[in-house]
Amino acid sequence: MKNGDILISGASIAGPALAYWLRRYGFNPTIVERAPALREGGYKIDIRGAAVDVAARMGILADIRQHSTGMRATTFVNRAGKRLATMDADLFGGRTAGDVEIMRGDLAHLLYEATWQNTEYIFDDSITSIAQHEAGVDVAFAHSPPRRFDLIVGADGLHSNVRTLAFGAESEFIQHLNHYIAIYSIPNYLHLDRWELMHAVPGKTAGIYSTHQSSTAKAMFIFAAPPLEYDRRDSAQQKQILAETFATEGWEVPQMLKHMAASPDFYFDSISQVHMDRWSNGRAVLVGDAAYGPSPASGQGTSLALVGAYVLAGELAAAEDEHTALCSYEREMRPFVEQNQRLAPENLKGMVLRSRPQIWFQTQMIRLLPHLPGKDKIIGRIADAIHSAAAAITLKEYL
Repeated sequence: MKNGDILISGASIAGPALAYWLRRYGFNPTIVERAPALREGGYKIDIRGAAVDVAARMGILADIRQHSTGMRATTFVNRAGKRLATMDADLFGGRTAGDVEIMRGDLAHLLYEATWQNTEYIFDDSITSIAQHEAGVDVAFAHSPPRRFDLIVGADGLHSNVRTLAFGAESEFIQHLNHYIAIYSIPNYLHLDRWELMHAVPGKTAGIYSTHQSSTAKAMFIFAAPPLEYDRRDSAQQKQILAETFATEGWEVPQMLKHMAASPDFYFDSISQVHMDRWSNGRAVLVGDAAYGPSPASGQGTSLALVGAYVLAGELAAAEDEHTALCSYEREMRPFVEQNQRLAPENLKGMVLRSRPQIWFQTQMIRLLPHLPGKDKIIGRIADAIHSAAAAITLKEYL
């Protein structure tokens, strides 16, 4: 596979990270991205455990830390805005020493800066068909001329186009967790300084936060619901769903919804996971959310993307042929993926509470935590499951 031409679909996290390692090992990566430019926006994401090691090996860890969100705390408020309980930001996010939180858009820019000089990027285009044969894979694009590659990689997220073309319908692989998430930028009209405010009602949570080096704030909504029928590319319809779901809620929710119309980066999607029996099919392979998305509720999507990119590129460099490499990639990654995917259902129970007694109990526990005997052990247990999953792989040294 040395010096092979590899097409990567997706220029978010997994795609550019994979391109970095492929180029380092002597491959020729090309990235195609449907958007006309790098996608801005997104929410806070965590880099933990093995992913921190990958970032260090890439030489971008110091830059990631420089772009840290710098969040200080999260405060829970009631309908009238009264502050009920406050929790340290790292404890709230389940972070331990060495972990770092960064905005998704900032990480995407860092990865682009690390790759653009020696990786071909094709923006505002998408793959329309792939045809595999012994000599390679022929790819047709919506706008660019057709080309032949040695391998095609889907790093294009939960709704992967490559996965649909090479493996089948999305419905075969998506496991809906019966929750939805929305997030978008709004003016920082509450003048928050690296602080997050959260308001919970049964089945719904709304929040506002502002991070380090940001002049705006983020509005975030999570709510429980069975699978909904809507057009994934119709943001107006998605905004209507969100507005109707939170129409009767108090606190800052009406103001947050008012700013929704003018937001440049509105995002709405189900909280879902991807489960597949295999991540490769001939000369097509998936990485990151396209293959094993753990959902935002896991807090581990970015870490899986970074580690997966490292392992896939390393196995391709180490093996004599792509079949051996792709089997080794899956063998190395699957236990790690499965442990991290198991985090999401349990985490959701704390993110969206189902009753007012549950909300009251959670608030009281947060208020009492600093004063409880053995609080350090309690705090340790809160983060232990996440930390254990984040470190549940031993990274090989490739080449």
